[in-house]
Amino acid sequence: MVCVIKVYVKSADGVCFAVAFSGEEILGVTLSSDQKTAVDTIRGSLAAKEPFEVFTQPTQQIGALFAALKEFYDGKTPEYSFILADTDLPIYSQSVLRAVSAIPVGYVASYGAVAKAVGGGARAVGNVMASNLFPLIIPCHRVVKSDFGLGGYGAGGCGIKLELLRREQRGYSEHREINIDKGVLKVFPTETVVKKYC
Repeated sequence: MVCVIKVYVKSADGVCFAVAFSGEEILGVTLSSDQKTAVDTIRGSLAAKEPFEVFTQPTQQIGALFAALKEFYDGKTPEYSFILADTDLPIYSQSVLRAVSAIPVGYVASYGAVAKAVGGGARAVGNVMASNLFPLIIPCHRVVKSDFGLGGYGAGGCGIKLELLRREQRGYSEHREINIDKGVLKVFPTETVVKKYC
């Protein structure tokens, strides 16, 4: 029996969200300025050979996911109980993604700081961020260069990354240290990045 991956798309406030879904698991998420790019990004990010079917009318479950994604985009922290298909990822990638998930709204961490907290190097962290299948849910937009430059952002480009960080500003002025599995992650106020681009 051939498994068809369902890709749902929805636009809101000039941004198109796309979600790849199979069974009860989210296989991938992305956002872009248009539907075609969002769908192409989802297809390119998944190495699966299964056929895709694109839907513009979400189920109730997918509608709830889109609502959560929109809240993430708006700089909020929604409650969600979705299952991410991340158990097949390499152990190192899982460690990096857990660390990045610990970066709270209103803060950023550098690639190097994440590497210091979980092991490996900044380039290895950057590679994991570049292949993050769950942007917004796992907030790779909160990982920046050591000089607080944006770095890259595969889910829609640096313009969307900067917009996300603008929306997440909370007026914090001091750095923090967050305990994670293997170490301590140093994070800085989002304003540190945003003010470079004003």
